[in-house]
Amino acid sequence: MPRIAGVDIPLNKRIEIGLTYIYGIGRKFSKDILKEAEIDVNTHSKDLTDQEVATIRDIIENKYLV
Repeated sequence: MPRIAGVDIPLNKRIEIGLTYIYGIGRKFSKDILKEAEIDVNTHSKDLTDQEVATIRDIIENKYLV
């Protein structure tokens, strides 16, 4: 289970929805983050590679206040 910003992202959800479990990130910011990371919004959390999770984590830590 990917852990981003101290929150476990559910494996059975699309990553677009999973990111909204993080306080302060809604659907719009979720889409913006995934667009910047060049990850398809329909990808499930369980299908993310470690590199993709690290990219998402870096974007959130450096560009967003959560």
